[in-house]
Amino acid sequence: MKIVIFGLTISSSWGNGHATVWRSLCRELTRRGHDIVFFERNVPYYAAHRDLQAIENGTLRFYDSWPEIARSAEQELREADVGITTSYCPDAVTASELIWASPALRIFYDLDAPVTITRRRAGETVPYIHRDGLGEFDLVLSFTGGTALEVLKVDLGARKVVPLYGSVDPDVHCCVPAKENYRAALSYLGTYSADRQQALDDFFIEPARRSPAKRFVMGGAQYPSEFPWAENIFFVQHLAPVDHPSFFCSSRLTLNVTRAAMREMGWCPSGRLFEAAACGAPIVTDSWSGLSDFFTSQSEILLAHSTEDVLAALELDDVQLNRIACAARERVLDEHTGKQRAEQLEQIIKETQDCQRMAA
Repeated sequence: MKIVIFGLTISSSWGNGHATVWRSLCRELTRRGHDIVFFERNVPYYAAHRDLQAIENGTLRFYDSWPEIARSAEQELREADVGITTSYCPDAVTASELIWASPALRIFYDLDAPVTITRRRAGETVPYIHRDGLGEFDLVLSFTGGTALEVLKVDLGARKVVPLYGSVDPDVHCCVPAKENYRAALSYLGTYSADRQQALDDFFIEPARRSPAKRFVMGGAQYPSEFPWAENIFFVQHLAPVDHPSFFCSSRLTLNVTRAAMREMGWCPSGRLFEAAACGAPIVTDSWSGLSDFFTSQSEILLAHSTEDVLAALELDDVQLNRIACAARERVLDEHTGKQRAEQLEQIIKETQDCQRMAA
């Protein structure tokens, strides 16, 4: 198949979770013989932190403005089997209209479905959603399962919605030697988000304050100057994906915190949750509906409902933590790699095309 994608970014992992998702998925799709063309607007804040220049066996097209690539995008779609646009794509609305007018299977991939739904219900304009909603797409993919799937139909008119969760690339996300500057009793990796702050206070900041002899390390981007640091918290400004494994592998325990809108919808595994597990890091996480579909609590992952739960996890011995980490890693490599997501996407596309042929 030829698949044309209009996305937020694949070239820069700075301040977003989209890039690593697309890198793993596109790599596996091209390995399986598919032709990938990815259009990405060349915005300054991603260009300044670009950690990928090309798609292996695919085409990455940077552009400065839509008129610059309008004709070539139309030509690519005319030859494509599948056209995809995504949440937070700067030109999603225009790309949607171009996809709708093409002979390709028309797909919208919402990698931020709970955020999309929350903003729409609050009456806000969602710039990547067309004024006519999602009803013109043949298929809507959602990074989140649970109630989000039905809401995308009811609120936005999607005809068919299927979850396509995040994944890991085992060639990248694996066990590696620890690095001294990342070494910690507890680590956390994530871009700043106000709706994660209370959980971060409870599960990371407060445990650090109560454990002054332990070292805590946090990595990410966009944190405000007034962030409530503690003396034993060490900050690492933006980590490229290639550095994630050594970050995760350098701590006895790593924390996962879910954005509020995602947690409320449920079935919302972040990409970094799978990354940490694939790297063999023991994980403590906030709880949400559907988590048990991805990991078994206590044997594959530790749950935190309070500061005390995190403090208790920090007191587990190395044997216990290693057993939990190994079980989670095995689960992720069995069920949540880019190869498996590529296979799932192929099957979803085939089923959708078959249904269209039967209805014709």
